[in-house]
Amino acid sequence: MGVPQLIIDLAIMLMTAAVVTLVFKKLRLPLILGYIVAGFIISPYFPMFMTVASHNSIETWSEIGVVIILFHIGLEFNLQKIANIGSTAVVSAFVKMAGVMVTGYCLGLLLGLSSVDCIFLGAMLSISSTVVIQKCFEEQGIQHEKFTSLVMGSLVMEDVFGVFIMVVLSTISVSKNVSSADMMSNLALMGCYLVIWLILGIYIVPTLLNKVTDDLTDEMMTILSIGFCFLMALIANKLGFSMELGAFLAGSLLAGTKHVHDIERVTVGIKDLFGAIFFLSVGMMVDPSIIVLRWTSIIPIAIVAVIAKLIFATIGMVLSGQDLETAVKGGASLAPIGEFSFIIASLGISLGVMDAYLYPVIVSASILTIMFTPGFIKVSDKLVNFIYRIMPDRILDLIDEYTSDDQDEEEKDQDWSIVIMSFLKKTFLYGSMMLVAAIGGVRILEPALLTALEPTGAKLFASLLIYLVMAVFARPMLDFHSVNFTHLWLDRKANRLPLTVMVIFKIAVLAAIAYIPIRSFIGAAAIIPFIVVIAGILVAARTDFIQTYYLQLETRFLRNLNERTIEGEEAEFGRRRWLNEDYSIFSYFVPEDAEYIGNTIEGLDWGRRLSVYIVKIRRGPKNIVMPKPDTVIGAGDKLYIVGDEASLQTFHKTLNIGELKNLRTLKMFMDSDYEDTESALACAPIKVRGSERYVGKPIKFSGISNKARCMILGIQRDGYATSMPDANMLILKGDILWVMGSNNNVGRLASHSVGQKGVHHDAETRPKKG
Repeated sequence: MGVPQLIIDLAIMLMTAAVVTLVFKKLRLPLILGYIVAGFIISPYFPMFMTVASHNSIETWSEIGVVIILFHIGLEFNLQKIANIGSTAVVSAFVKMAGVMVTGYCLGLLLGLSSVDCIFLGAMLSISSTVVIQKCFEEQGIQHEKFTSLVMGSLVMEDVFGVFIMVVLSTISVSKNVSSADMMSNLALMGCYLVIWLILGIYIVPTLLNKVTDDLTDEMMTILSIGFCFLMALIANKLGFSMELGAFLAGSLLAGTKHVHDIERVTVGIKDLFGAIFFLSVGMMVDPSIIVLRWTSIIPIAIVAVIAKLIFATIGMVLSGQDLETAVKGGASLAPIGEFSFIIASLGISLGVMDAYLYPVIVSASILTIMFTPGFIKVSDKLVNFIYRIMPDRILDLIDEYTSDDQDEEEKDQDWSIVIMSFLKKTFLYGSMMLVAAIGGVRILEPALLTALEPTGAKLFASLLIYLVMAVFARPMLDFHSVNFTHLWLDRKANRLPLTVMVIFKIAVLAAIAYIPIRSFIGAAAIIPFIVVIAGILVAARTDFIQTYYLQLETRFLRNLNERTIEGEEAEFGRRRWLNEDYSIFSYFVPEDAEYIGNTIEGLDWGRRLSVYIVKIRRGPKNIVMPKPDTVIGAGDKLYIVGDEASLQTFHKTLNIGELKNLRTLKMFMDSDYEDTESALACAPIKVRGSERYVGKPIKFSGISNKARCMILGIQRDGYATSMPDANMLILKGDILWVMGSNNNVGRLASHSVGQKGVHHDAETRPKKG
């Protein structure tokens, strides 16, 4: 019985790679270069050694290697990490990649490349090598310096942008005969599908994984993880995306779960094997004759890549607020063309849109930049001094002023930046979900219903489901009652026009999406049904049922999104982390000329408008703990206000109370010493056992506020804490309620739950010790 050729080829490949990488390890050279050299040795272009014969099989294994590599890149990345790496990484990566892509495109035109080749050349040059840069930092012992952490954060974002570039390049490649408008429309729709896919994955995957994790062995975890990777790759391909994107998303969905370390541990061997085969295949495609023929292109590409990355990475870091020295050192570190570039090159060849000779050209240029990088990092100090000498003082002064930590806070206007970012995120996120619901209902749901219903019934049922989904997401999309929005509205009348435009724009987006089913099912001239539908969506969005249902979805989603963070906090702080350290309290006397004197607490609506709450009023000798909504505010009243620090700061600015002084956390407030014992405030965590009368009810119908005279500061569900929860949020078995009220009322409420300990009393009304 003969030995299959694939086994012979794998023996040649892996043993050659093992020997060559050992040599490279001894020479302290990057292992990726070792794999590429090993691939060249076993290629047809090096006849003095054994050659791989089964090229088709190796190509398939190489494609599997790309999928596995992207899966592991995804495991190193999660949405929570984006929030943690800061704006410097995002801004610098975007500016650097955009600038280098344009430079690479122009260079390609100068070298006589086709337009598609120029696009791929720009994309390949724009991404730096994470493996090489990290190794250089470790070898030079500088991995703990400031600029190195910024560089590594930037590389994380480059991987994300690189995946997006692959999606765009794939779309451009298969849409060469499609108009620009249609292509942009397809890209936008694919982006919406991507958002929905990601959200559903975050909502479903961690929940299902937690249900079966106790039964999984390492073997089963490996099979499940790799199977999920390939499943997501297939789904991505069916939706019109690349398989690599599906693999990356599979990894990123698992990255946010508490099982990610186990998944990395059991699959790292598979990644190393198939990753090695991929880089070997890269070396096998290096044709020396093309290198000799194209050396006049290779050297300029390498030089331009290094210089362009230095310039644009430096600009990006300066724009993000870093000083010039840090920015230049960071730019100098990003010189090497990355392993992601090989994946993009493989994509171009597999799609048949990139000339094959460009592959060995980019690999050769990459080798030159990799060899150049360690020395470039070492001389970065001299480079900084050189730039300081040649740059005009006026420009240096502008950079220092722009990056100074002492900029006037009033010039930064944080409220506007927060409101605008919230506006963009909510419009895109919820708009995408509603758009996909509308298009999916028209193109998929209604035709499916026609197999069981009459045409009119199918259209009515499909419309009902579409608009029900829209109503669920219309509520958070149109919610403008943030602290920052309110502060801007009350701060200056000039702010009201742009804020009003934002509101109108969101309603217009909602109306445009709602018009899609009407136009498809009824006709373009159906004005009255259109008005009825918009009104119905807005009314339904405000109903208790819709609001409660949305809050359940949001809570589960956020819990899954933050699962890894929650696990770390529980390990460090325990399951019951004191939420009263996240809230602050301050007190002040109502001035005689206050405009709100004579208004009720309900009428002022500070809770909804400003996210602060009156928990106690001292009126002369009388103390009113947890005052009722119809309590009237009087001159001279001492109000005790609870909220987070940002909300309290906005409250001060809005009411012109003056400088915020003596701000204390709730825990500090309750640990203070006062004398009165009759009107004590208390705060306690109450575990919901399941037998309480308020289980399964929204907060506003639970009786905790109007009957027990207490206030729920937060709800902790499966480790995830929701601060100042919405009144429509359901109370479920297993929740931990952080309740505040009078000492007696909190004590009575806590006594209904078995095993409650440690009600934290307001020492303001406790006799002093001794």
